[in-house]
Amino acid sequence: MTTDTITTSTQASYTSHDKRPRFPLPRYPTGWFAVAFSKDLAAGQVQPITAFGKELVLFRGEDGRAALLDAHCPHMGAHLGHGGKVKDNCIECPFHAWKMDRTGQCVEIPYAKKVPPKARIATWHMREQSGMILAWHHIDGEPPSWEPPVIPETSDPGWSGPEHRTWKIRTHNQEMGENAVDVAHFRYLHGTQNYPEAVIEFGTPLLHMRAETLMATPKGEVKGVIESHSYGFGLSLNRFSGLIETLLVATQTPVDDDFVEVHFNFYVKKLDNDDITRGVGKAFVAEISRQLGQDIPVWENKIYVHPPMLCAGDGPVGKYRKWARQFYPAHYIESSERAFAGS
Repeated sequence: MTTDTITTSTQASYTSHDKRPRFPLPRYPTGWFAVAFSKDLAAGQVQPITAFGKELVLFRGEDGRAALLDAHCPHMGAHLGHGGKVKDNCIECPFHAWKMDRTGQCVEIPYAKKVPPKARIATWHMREQSGMILAWHHIDGEPPSWEPPVIPETSDPGWSGPEHRTWKIRTHNQEMGENAVDVAHFRYLHGTQNYPEAVIEFGTPLLHMRAETLMATPKGEVKGVIESHSYGFGLSLNRFSGLIETLLVATQTPVDDDFVEVHFNFYVKKLDNDDITRGVGKAFVAEISRQLGQDIPVWENKIYVHPPMLCAGDGPVGKYRKWARQFYPAHYIESSERAFAGS
């Protein structure tokens, strides 16, 4: 597997002196978001994680099961992700060796006979599947209302991959997702030769889109089909067929008040000729990465206009924004819009 990390060049354009909020939206929407990938967390390993504006700790017990907790020990505030150790499927604080289990409960203090009953830290709903470690985020702390999908191609020996790319972008999850329904920009920003003819279904929580398009290849353009399933703002599966079947698993996790961490994992269905599989896969990865690179400076420097001044040919942007409201509690949307209007 190959991994490239891309640092965007326009981040320096941001200044903390900006007064007007760029987005009248809660920063951290509801949904499942990737906080790590299974291959990067071995048994007995501990990782510090920053997501949703919070410091977290991820660890995998000796039995192979992972857990995600708030990062700081309830005793005296040490960060469990920096120097913490896995022992007996628990995480041990590096400061005084208090031991927390996967539920966040302190189960042992080596120098005390009794554990204070309130000695615990918050734990996060987590799912590990399809090579990803996903955390559930809800502004009000409510439990999961839907489940992330299992992705069969990620464990199918008939598919190669993943080929991995990652970016850190100064934007908002909803802004990135809106790209899928903004059909006009594909021609004028990305240089595609036609507008995708898309059929879009808005569900709860799924947004499904199917589009026929012309795909550039070394031998010319080939008619292809793009089928996309977006599960909220954190996870999307994009399947491409035409010359060869390919899959892009895209995750978008809000890190802090400014940045979203984006991961692309590409899979290609194997052909009899390995050289053709590699060649087509490499070209596909390059093209999708090129298009994202064109989007980044727009995302990092634009503002959110609401309502937008739409015209014929723009795509169902209004329907998308109505669909997007389900990922924020209503009272947060109203307070954010009031603050934006008064800024």
